[in-house]
Amino acid sequence: MKVNFPLLALAVGAFGIGTTEFSPMGLLPVIAEGVHVSIPAAGMLISAYAVGVMIGAPLMTLLLSRYSRRNALVFLMSIFTLGNMLSAVAPDYGMLMFARVVTSLNHGAFFGLGAVVAASVVPANKQASAVATMFMGLTIANIGGVPAATWLGQYIGWRMAFLGIGALGLVAMLSLFMTIPANIKGHRPDVAKELKVLVRPQVLAALLTTVLGAGAMFTLYTYIAPVLETITGATPGFVTAMLVLVGIGFSIGNYWGGRLADKSVTGTLIGFLVLLIVSMALVPWVGKSHAGAALMMMVWGAATFGVVPPLQMRVMRVASEAPGLASSVNIGAFNLGNALGAAAGGGVIMSGLGYQVVPVMGAIVAAVGLLLVLINRQADNRVCETAD
Repeated sequence: MKVNFPLLALAVGAFGIGTTEFSPMGLLPVIAEGVHVSIPAAGMLISAYAVGVMIGAPLMTLLLSRYSRRNALVFLMSIFTLGNMLSAVAPDYGMLMFARVVTSLNHGAFFGLGAVVAASVVPANKQASAVATMFMGLTIANIGGVPAATWLGQYIGWRMAFLGIGALGLVAMLSLFMTIPANIKGHRPDVAKELKVLVRPQVLAALLTTVLGAGAMFTLYTYIAPVLETITGATPGFVTAMLVLVGIGFSIGNYWGGRLADKSVTGTLIGFLVLLIVSMALVPWVGKSHAGAALMMMVWGAATFGVVPPLQMRVMRVASEAPGLASSVNIGAFNLGNALGAAAGGGVIMSGLGYQVVPVMGAIVAAVGLLLVLINRQADNRVCETAD
């Protein structure tokens, strides 16, 4: 089997980004103690990262679009490396917050420009699979990178965790420089024209679908530990095992989402959204047993990341005149969905409906996304499926 080294390098970068994005969730207590703040205050580091992604995605893409794709991606990973190194040496909470925002600025643009590069180094009928290969690094981070960083942070120190993630950035920089073709040129963007592309109804509908897809995922994912404790009676060890299974599901769904989207972007998106709705709706009933919970976490994980490749390809194709910017903004839309999902799940809990209703709320959010896809299906088919 021939190895596509540019795709492998992009996956290494995605692995590092996924590790730095999700590992603080498991390190909040030790980080809070280390910089002398409360755990809720430390949680704002995660919110600040998400906001930085949303703001940085379009700005960094527009700034770097004129440069060669290789140089732009290496520069973005240098920001990633700098931000994690600053996090490792941050003397106080304010500096750590600043370092996390710096780190986040690379996120959206890396995946946005990286998706364009991934699609350019394979035949047209393999583009969705190529994008999925890059995102595979993100899913594998949830299986290996995040647990490793969490272990390192808990037993050696959270600063060492950020230092280790920074070292990953150096590896990614070298890999990208050595493998991305130098002849993939950028172009000086017509900012007004590209922004005009983003406000087309079809593009806005695609971005809103991304928000809803990510929102459905994070409605449950944000509160997965207490949901499993309530429905399944899960111990902390069982919750950890379920998180590993979810990560494996992410990887499976991402792989098949890319393979199937090579054949039909819209059809794949509809299929995985239906699976997402059904799996989340069944969690309160099937998840009462340990075996049922394990099955549902695997299926749910596959469904959540099965939608990622078709969502990314859909946005790139309906905004074909500005694929890099649209792809980057779509990553920001994922992060907006994260916030939406956390709020939706939190609303269910605060209303007194109970943790068992949280996955049902996620299914409702996904159903709204499915309805939006079905409403726009005919228009999407004209763009996406002709490109297939």
